[in-house]
Amino acid sequence: MRFDAPVPLSGDERRELPLPVIIDIEASGFGKGSYPIEIGFYMPDGQSFCALIRPEANWTHWDSSAEKVHGIPRALLDAKGKPAVEICLELNRRLRGQRVYCDAWAYDFVWLSRMYDAVDLVQTFVLKDLRDLLKECEQSLWHATRTAVEARLQLPRHRASGDARTLFETLIEVRKSCRPEWAS
Repeated sequence: MRFDAPVPLSGDERRELPLPVIIDIEASGFGKGSYPIEIGFYMPDGQSFCALIRPEANWTHWDSSAEKVHGIPRALLDAKGKPAVEICLELNRRLRGQRVYCDAWAYDFVWLSRMYDAVDLVQTFVLKDLRDLLKECEQSLWHATRTAVEARLQLPRHRASGDARTLFETLIEVRKSCRPEWAS
């Protein structure tokens, strides 16, 4: 697997348009009672994090159609997942005070809240919608660019950290296409 370094930016570009941390969450489904099963993020310096989450005792909802998308069986979570408290502490440690962006805010906010509430911890970072960063031109190119980035990266599976990286790389590419100062 090949990981390219993030595009270096000048100080002026960083101040004007800083590159964000991107987070992605895989879940047990989309309905009432769904919960996070895997969380991953990708940082501007190329660092990434990904962890399976062991379901809490009262997290019982399971949607087999969601499993077909993410490919994570419930038994794997029970066997290899980390406790939610451990995941929350690690996220707080690594993301403290940052704005962290996702592409499915309405779902991701609920799933993060459910996880933090379950372990009685407070999230120390702010979750924001990735669309808040996009200008009209970037929005218009997003889907086609994401498809091209997915083809270029050829990540072998649909997982949270890989999805976060794909979103990060897509953001860079649409900025290059729509903002002259990013093209060089």
